Amino acid sequence: MGILTRFKDIMSANVNALLDKAEDPAKMIDQTLLNLRKDLAQVKKETAAVMADAKNARRKVTECENQITNYKTTAEKALRAGNEGDARTLLEAKKREEEKLVALQKTCEMAEKNADNMQAMHDKLVRDIEALEAKKDAIKAKVATAKAQKHMNQVLSGGDKAAASIDAFERYEAKADKMLDEAAAMTELNKTADDNTADSLLDKYKNGGSADVDDELERMKKELGL
Repeated sequence: MGILTRFKDIMSANVNALLDKAEDPAKMIDQTLLNLRKDLAQVKKETAAVMADAKNARRKVTECENQITNYKTTAEKALRAGNEGDARTLLEAKKREEEKLVALQKTCEMAEKNADNMQAMHDKLVRDIEALEAKKDAIKAKVATAKAQKHMNQVLSGGDKAAASIDAFERYEAKADKMLDEAAAMTELNKTADDNTADSLLDKYKNGGSADVDDELERMKKELGL
């Protein structure tokens, strides 16, 4: 009975219940399978031992029944031969075997019941492992989908955290715009300064200046009498 008590939880084991105990089913599913296989190996060993006990008990019952039949047949032969004393002795031995048979039958019945229970445990555990193997990938896929959806829900319903993130990005954008404006203004200032430098004027007059400007300058001189 100790064996049955030790493994009674396996009879009521449920694959989903095992997974519910795991914080992360995707990580624990392989470990759960490993544990179940270890349980199966132990159950198989214990089942074999109990079945062997049941077979041994049944063999003893059969042997006792055969002995009873043998004592009875021999007692009849002794009685036919006129040896009543021998017949009585054989019948007394037969009676002792019959009393022994009662105890052996009870032991055999219990052993066979235990063997049936252990066989049922073994078969159920095999089915549980096969079921878990069959839907292992599906369970992992569901877990991955659930995690992704949970993360998305957290992002979309983050409240103050999401708003703070949006505000931060807006501040970054405003700062970037300001930096771009400052850089553009500096470029304009540098361009204006470059236009008024002696080097730029030197380049201007070295190249002969602009014909339109020279013509206008001459007209202005004539108008002013210069």
